[in-house]
Amino acid sequence: MPDIHWGYGFPIGGVAATRVSDGVVSPGGVGFDINCGTRLLRTDLTEAEVRPKIDKLLDELYTSIPSGLGSSGKIIVSQKELKEVMTRGSQWALEKGFGQADDIEATEESGCLKGADPDMVSAHARKRGIPQLGTLGSGNHFLEVEAVDEIYNREAAAAMGVYEVGQVLALIHTGSRGFGHQVCTDYLKVLAEAVQKYGINLPDRQLACAPVDSAEGRNYLAAMACAANFAWANRQFIAHWTRESFSRVFGKSSQEMGMRQVYDVAHNIAKIEEHRIGGRKETLCVHRKGATRAFPPGHPDVPAMYRKIGQPVIIPGDMGRYSYVAVGTETAMEQTFGSTCHGAGRMMSRGAAKRSLKGADIARQLAEKGITVKTCSLSGLAEEASAAYKDVADVVEVTHRAGISCNVFKSRPIGVIKG
Repeated sequence: MPDIHWGYGFPIGGVAATRVSDGVVSPGGVGFDINCGTRLLRTDLTEAEVRPKIDKLLDELYTSIPSGLGSSGKIIVSQKELKEVMTRGSQWALEKGFGQADDIEATEESGCLKGADPDMVSAHARKRGIPQLGTLGSGNHFLEVEAVDEIYNREAAAAMGVYEVGQVLALIHTGSRGFGHQVCTDYLKVLAEAVQKYGINLPDRQLACAPVDSAEGRNYLAAMACAANFAWANRQFIAHWTRESFSRVFGKSSQEMGMRQVYDVAHNIAKIEEHRIGGRKETLCVHRKGATRAFPPGHPDVPAMYRKIGQPVIIPGDMGRYSYVAVGTETAMEQTFGSTCHGAGRMMSRGAAKRSLKGADIARQLAEKGITVKTCSLSGLAEEASAAYKDVADVVEVTHRAGISCNVFKSRPIGVIKG
């Protein structure tokens, strides 16, 4: 993908598919932040209404949604409840009163990946996960208040509830936190041994893997599904608190403000899917690491509400520029296993960005662009500055022209929460 950059094992911005019958599954093809993904909410509010209250809104969001390195959540679950989170994902959070019923329909896999088995998750991963449910985290994770900047496909945009320039959106980007990280760490060790057991020769030990249909492969996929479901529940909580924050600031219910979920999609995951290869249907394990599923119009896995236009694809940029929403295509099914890019992609490592921008006042620079930022680490903003990233406009131009996703609209941040 054009947002490609260096990653553990597989590059970030990569897609790989292997046959379930004789292929392998690799944690390096998914990443440490299992089901890192994005969730987009639309509103009926306009930029003119929100800008005068952006400071108050960011204060509410920052107070309501725990963020930052090692942050602990407001939702502390028991071991029994964590098992339900692992197996039921967003649905569990919804039944606890967090969110709206139509959130589920507007979530990839309805917010619950099948095949999850909590028995395949270590005690250490569970211990790390329990305090982090309902947290944004740090690094490139964020919550942005955005305004629609340009609409390219009015029919598709209208299907998503986006009608005009200046309409306000909320974009959430986070994943499975320390829980998913530990699941990946645990199985890298298991699969490093499996490589020897199955006589698999690798050019790099970071590509540790096991046959998809082996005990080790099945166990990893079952644990990965648990982490994916944790992430979907995590974003469900954050979306709920985002709605509550808007309600407190604007004195209206989320329904009165039209705060409906557009879509939630993963971009670090491995999934068992059917694809046509050489004119024949094959069952594949599709690894998407920093890549987004982009299924076309008419595909049965696209929610009914979007089946006419294709699956929404959420492509965040950096906090100083803009983000895009696109839709999937038939070309993606033919060329990229139904996948497209996931974001801008880094140009500088975090360390290089901090060294390059040492002394720069990133918050002030953003303010000069009309973007308010709230963070617990001003020094950490340098790691996420625009200079550290490719221009997402260049990235989506490639995917649009290649036909693996088609641009629908562009938005720009007016307020940013960073961990």
